[in-house]
Amino acid sequence: MELRHLRYFLVVAEEGQFTRAAARLAMQQPPLSQQIRLLEEEIGFELFERLPRGVVLTDAGKAFAEDAQRILDGLHQSVERAARIARGEIGTLSIGLTSSASFHPLTTEAIREFRRLHPDVGVDLIELNAAEVSERLAGGLVHVAFLRKPVELPPDLSFEVLDEEPMVVVLRDDHPLVARKRKQPEVELRALAHEDFILVRRPGAPGMYADILSACREAGFSPHIAREVPRMLSGIKLVSTGLGVTLVPASMQRYNQVGVVYCRLKKPHALTAPLTLSFPSTMSNGAATRFVEFMQQRFRGGVAAG
Repeated sequence: MELRHLRYFLVVAEEGQFTRAAARLAMQQPPLSQQIRLLEEEIGFELFERLPRGVVLTDAGKAFAEDAQRILDGLHQSVERAARIARGEIGTLSIGLTSSASFHPLTTEAIREFRRLHPDVGVDLIELNAAEVSERLAGGLVHVAFLRKPVELPPDLSFEVLDEEPMVVVLRDDHPLVARKRKQPEVELRALAHEDFILVRRPGAPGMYADILSACREAGFSPHIAREVPRMLSGIKLVSTGLGVTLVPASMQRYNQVGVVYCRLKKPHALTAPLTLSFPSTMSNGAATRFVEFMQQRFRGGVAAG
C-alpha cells in the first residue's frame, strides 16, 4: 500500500464519484478505478458500494477513511515539524563557551536576544576550555561556541572575531602596586617581573598563554609561572589568597571577587583578548545556522578562518 492510494481513496470518498475525483486528481477515470480496486484487493474488503450514479462508503470504508485521514494529517504535521527544524525555528542549540567568554556582555546579550526571537529553540550552555571547545565542535557535540583565542584553525571550522578587549592585571587588594587605593590603578607590565604568575593551563588555552608570555618578554622579562589553573576564575580566586598575580580580559571584572583589584595595563605593553564565535564551516543543524546568521547580522567582525 502506498500513500498515493490513501489520497486517491479519500478524494473518491469526498467526491462520491470516480469521474469528478479523477478530474480533481488530474488523471483519467479508468486508472483511478483500477487503483481503488487494487487497494480493496490488498486489504481484503470493499471500501465503496458502487451505485449507478456514483459511490458511497461501506461501513468498513467509513472506518478506513477516518484512519487514512489521520495518517495523512500526521504525515503532514511530521513534514512541517521537520521543515521547521531544518529552518531553525524549533530544535535544540548546544553552545560551548569558555568561562571568560561567558563574562563578556556581548555573549549574554546575544544569547538572550536570540532566545527572545526564537522561543521554540532550546538552548544548552556548556562551559569548556578553549581546547575542549575545539574538540567538541569538531566532534559535533556542540553546535557553536564562544571562546577567546582558538587553539588552532582547522579548515572545517570557522572563526569570526566579534570583539577585542584589553587585558587587565589582577592583584590582591593589599599589593604594593595598589597601595594608593585608586579606583582602578594602571600597572606597567614590567613591574610584575618578580611576581608569581597564575595562568590558565597551556593545553587548555595555548593562544592566551603564549600571548602573555610574549608580552612579558617584550617588557624585558620572562614571567615565573608559579601555578597553572583550569579556569580564569580559579586564577582570580588564588590571587585573592595572595598566591600570585594573573591577567584576564577586562570583562572578567564583572566577577566581583573579594580581596582583588583589577588594574589596567599601561601601554606599550597592553594586551588584548579577542571574543571569537566558532562554528562548523558546513552546518547541518538548522538552529545553529540560524544562530550564526543572527550573530553575523548583529555583531559583524573579521573572519579569521573557514
